[in-house]
Amino acid sequence: MKTVFVSGCFEIIHGGHVEFFRQARGLGDRLVVCIASDDVIRLYKQRAPAIPLGHRVQVVAAIRHVDGVMVDAGEQPGCAAYWNFVPAFEQVQPDVLAVTEDDGHIGEKAAFAKARGARLVVLPKTGPCTEQGVSTTSIRRRIAGDGAVPLRVDFAGGWLDVPGLAPEGTGGYVVNCAISPCVSADDWHGYQPGGGLGGSAAKAILEGRDPFVSEEQAGAGWQDPAVITETGLCVWAGCRPKPKLVYRVDCDWLRGLMAIRWTGQPHSTPDLAGRPRNYEAIKQASVHAHWAVNNRDVVDLAAGILGSYAAQLAEGMADLDKFGQIAMKYLGSGWGGYALYLFDHPDIRSEFIQSVDGAIAIEPFDRWAATE
Repeated sequence: MKTVFVSGCFEIIHGGHVEFFRQARGLGDRLVVCIASDDVIRLYKQRAPAIPLGHRVQVVAAIRHVDGVMVDAGEQPGCAAYWNFVPAFEQVQPDVLAVTEDDGHIGEKAAFAKARGARLVVLPKTGPCTEQGVSTTSIRRRIAGDGAVPLRVDFAGGWLDVPGLAPEGTGGYVVNCAISPCVSADDWHGYQPGGGLGGSAAKAILEGRDPFVSEEQAGAGWQDPAVITETGLCVWAGCRPKPKLVYRVDCDWLRGLMAIRWTGQPHSTPDLAGRPRNYEAIKQASVHAHWAVNNRDVVDLAAGILGSYAAQLAEGMADLDKFGQIAMKYLGSGWGGYALYLFDHPDIRSEFIQSVDGAIAIEPFDRWAATE
């Protein structure tokens, strides 16, 4: 009897999951599904699970393509969250490890399976249920409602989210954070259009349009709708045609430290896309910011932001005014719009807000942390 093994969070089961199970079951005689524990979801996604573990086990076990359900062993010291299925895998000793084509660790998992006498099979996301853009994240967003949505600030990696611009193999990360105050169809809190805060993606969401399609049609990238719909402080894999979340972390360590200031003129990302720029410098700044976010280090995050700002200055943008911040940069594609200012103490930010015209205090926004 040939056994197939799959793993995942499987928080809110939808048609895409069922199709994945159907395809995986077709690879053998028995399908075993390993479900991430609540602790692993908290570790990997930095939020509480949408559905508690017992309910997820019961729902997955009821699907006719599934022959057995296991739960991972929880957090393993020194082990990345996506490897927590290993103890269950070694207990089952399956013949096949099946993953979807958007799995970010296909090469590593292929080597892992081969070393244990199994083979990795990559399954395509096909069928009507996978063509409608439904995912756990989109379902969570719809349940929460889109009467108000956050905007976003980007710390590093801007332009690495626009397919076809950076040279092949550039890599890097897109590091960004959803922010409040949130906006609604009737109240934009005085935010200026063309500010580099992801306003066009937020508007598309509020109007019921697909923000990813809207941004792509406008010649922009995916980072704005990605972080606005995910919310929180996020690190994404850069230079990909679609967003791939590397991880998200808690936002509290940035509370009271961020502000924005209007530079006096708007910008247009599509109009700036063709300008020459140093993508290697952008990548290096993003690597530094990724490391800083992972370690919740404000000073190192400032260094990553300043690396992005240096790339902007090299592109020809004017130097920004200084107000006691530890880092600043133009937001979005720059050449206008808002500038981000990062401080190392709330009192310094408060002084900035009170004394500088056009300054606005912003805070990191995580929809799920706020509602747990």
